Amino acid sequence: MNHSRHYIRTRLRQDTGSVSLYAAIVIVGMLVMIGIAVDGGGKMRATERADAVAQEAARTGGQEIDAGQAITGENIVADPGAARGAALDYLAAAGAHGTVTVSDDGKKLTVTVTDAYRTRFLTVLGVTEMPVTGHASAVLVHGVQAPED
Repeated sequence: MNHSRHYIRTRLRQDTGSVSLYAAIVIVGMLVMIGIAVDGGGKMRATERADAVAQEAARTGGQEIDAGQAITGENIVADPGAARGAALDYLAAAGAHGTVTVSDDGKKLTVTVTDAYRTRFLTVLGVTEMPVTGHASAVLVHGVQAPED
């Protein structure tokens, strides 16, 4: 009888720590999942902000029209230098970095904002930031536009 008690005690000691190892693995896995959720959501919000800033910069630049062509009724087009400058000024005021291009015909202004989201949880895994890009365009229109079929 004494032998069976000794056997049971020995078996119980051999399992000591297995639950702790399992718990550690599960907790680390859960923290990684939480980190991906939190930082993934943060990156999505940063991308939305970059898109919004790009939209506003494009609208701001699109207001800089070539007065010479507009006054004569010749055409409504952007003044490339003034439009680019206004959009870049908006980006600077918003604390954003990006590029601004004006189409050759002066009818379309495109803004691309580049930024980085600094991670909160994933720094533990060595991921300190994620790149973020926002895009927007403004198209100058004049008069009433007929709906496209």
